[in-house]
Amino acid sequence: MRTGSKTSVLALGLAACGAVLGQVNLPKEGNYDYTACWTGTSSEIAMAGGDTATSYEMVGTLVSNIPGGLGDRTTFRCVGMNTMIKGKAGGGNVCEGIDPDGDKRVNRFFIEPDGKVVREMLYGTGKYEGMMMTNSVAMIPPLKPAKPGTFQACNRQTGTYKLK
Repeated sequence: MRTGSKTSVLALGLAACGAVLGQVNLPKEGNYDYTACWTGTSSEIAMAGGDTATSYEMVGTLVSNIPGGLGDRTTFRCVGMNTMIKGKAGGGNVCEGIDPDGDKRVNRFFIEPDGKVVREMLYGTGKYEGMMMTNSVAMIPPLKPAKPGTFQACNRQTGTYKLK
């Protein structure tokens, strides 16, 4: 995987972790602080001039840094595709998160022409229907792949949330 594609996968991956939240008996609003880690595989098409197209699938977990807090013990999966064409990043993914209660959140992430990652909530079930949140992400230093052809990463996310 080339550097541009790795950067895009990591950017979408860190955003994706904000898509999946969950906890039993969650207050209607509050602060959250959790660590998200994921692993995945990718496949790349290298084109003339250094352009690339990369598809990937990743799975991961969230662990709340606040005992019993938002996101604790949530699992997620994402599928996506990124491109680096003429020096411009593009692409996106869809992620589904499932909390311990079985409630789900599905979000779409995409890269704008300026490289900014944008999240759009597609739907939530149970307690996540109509949820709103703010989000701040701090990447944990890059991890060395555990196996050729895979990638691993973690981040810490903090912010506020409000349930419907």
